[in-house]
Amino acid sequence: MNTSDAQKENAERHCRLMDAALEQARKAGVAGEVPVGAVIADEEGKILSSACNQCIRLSDPTAHAEILAIRKAAASIENYRLLNSTLYVTIEPCLMCMGAVVHARLACVVFGARDHGWGAAGSLYDFAADRRLNHRPEVISGVRENECRAVIVDFFAERRLKGSP
Repeated sequence: MNTSDAQKENAERHCRLMDAALEQARKAGVAGEVPVGAVIADEEGKILSSACNQCIRLSDPTAHAEILAIRKAAASIENYRLLNSTLYVTIEPCLMCMGAVVHARLACVVFGARDHGWGAAGSLYDFAADRRLNHRPEVISGVRENECRAVIVDFFAERRLKGSP
């Protein structure tokens, strides 16, 4: 397989797995949660886990999609290290979630839309570039960016129309 074929295959894999994360985000939105979805895949692209935000339902401020997906993936492989795995998430991970990515030793984070208020994968902070940390995952941004942004923007626009906090 030549380089351009491999790049095309990677791009297709990223889009397919981000579509799965978008499905999770929509599920969160329907439940009244901030619509963020996450999927963790192994190096072959097999989904190890998927999750959506559940902070409200679980009364847990740490129940972000990324954290829940990391917990499920670690349990599924019975290892707290998710080496050679990739996190796909609709919105740029926050400080807590990027900290968990570093601790779990995920190889790569692929996200859709940037989060300039909370993002820790290049927007507000850049954990992956911080040489003081003992692990620095690869970060790929902008996969299905418009769709990922629309899910969040539409959710909050609808809440404002309804007068919800």
